[in-house]
Amino acid sequence: MENLIYLTGGKTMSLKEIANLSGTSAATVSRVLNHPEHRCNEPGLTEKIWETAAKLNYIPNTTARNLRLGSKDAITPFTVDIFHTRFDSLDKDIFFKELFQCIKEELFATGCLLGEILNSVDIMDLGNSFHDVKPIPYQSASAFMKENTISSTVFIPCKENTGLIILGKCPSGLIPILRKRYSCIAGIDRNPTDYEYDEVICNGVTAAEKAMEYLISLGHINIAYIGDCTYEARYIGYYQALLNHKLPLNHTNIYPTSQTREEGYQVMLSILQREDRPTAIFCANDSTALGVLQALRQSKKRGYLPSVIAIDNVEASQKTSPMLTTIDIPKKEMSHLALTLLLDRKEKRHKENVRIELPCRLIERESCTYLYS
Repeated sequence: MENLIYLTGGKTMSLKEIANLSGTSAATVSRVLNHPEHRCNEPGLTEKIWETAAKLNYIPNTTARNLRLGSKDAITPFTVDIFHTRFDSLDKDIFFKELFQCIKEELFATGCLLGEILNSVDIMDLGNSFHDVKPIPYQSASAFMKENTISSTVFIPCKENTGLIILGKCPSGLIPILRKRYSCIAGIDRNPTDYEYDEVICNGVTAAEKAMEYLISLGHINIAYIGDCTYEARYIGYYQALLNHKLPLNHTNIYPTSQTREEGYQVMLSILQREDRPTAIFCANDSTALGVLQALRQSKKRGYLPSVIAIDNVEASQKTSPMLTTIDIPKKEMSHLALTLLLDRKEKRHKENVRIELPCRLIERESCTYLYS
């Protein structure tokens, strides 16, 4: 077992030190950092180790170690930054947290490095990390594309040998900034862009329609929706399924949220107070559904057991009671293809922006039943 881990900037830190920061042993840290597929038995420990490593800009790559040690044969490895668009931390989004784990495994497999983990505030403040460059103002897309001098307040140096993977729906105003910063960009999401950059998607409209078709096949027509309603593919899919079956849109069944477990819990408490409660609930993601199921378990309305379905198929969806019926989004395949697109773009093997769409599939579990069973 190595005694040192390597950080960007040529710094080192002992395994014992990072273990102390993570509250575990050096041996455990070594297993996690050197084998990204390894999962600790203690809940949350694997994520905590990686979070600590990410803050320290850890370099988990033999080539990079040789580079830091001055090996003549070392080739500068390709680095990949991660931009999480929805929240300021991956801990707030179970799906993207699991997707991030898949990306790390792909980085190891291809000899690439994990770079910075960014949020929207970081992107808007890119200029602060460079000397003599003023903070970047929020201007129009055309203004960003025209500015190209170091004296300009919107000058953004391009990151060499570094690509970016965007997790989630990227605000259109940030795309010009990213294009000036990175020559290689790939997105992973359920909402396709208008070919703004290379992307791997599992279409949210299709996933939502599949979820709704299943509920309707079970006899449900009074179906609530909990999730984002702003230009959101899953909401469009929900509405489209109602139209396809000539079912009316009941606005009292629409609950706009930012799709967190806490909001799912609170919305379910509100639904429980209704007289005309829906017989089924479609949640835009598993995080929301986990909150819904928690509220139902704690409810004293024992005669009310609505069917609950969601989208994502995160690990926790099969550990709750009842186990959650969900639409699987192929995280591992999406991660692999996103990195493949980045590397292909880096080698200039394609110029046009490419979209790869993967299928989703229904995972039938215990949380959905026939209406008249």
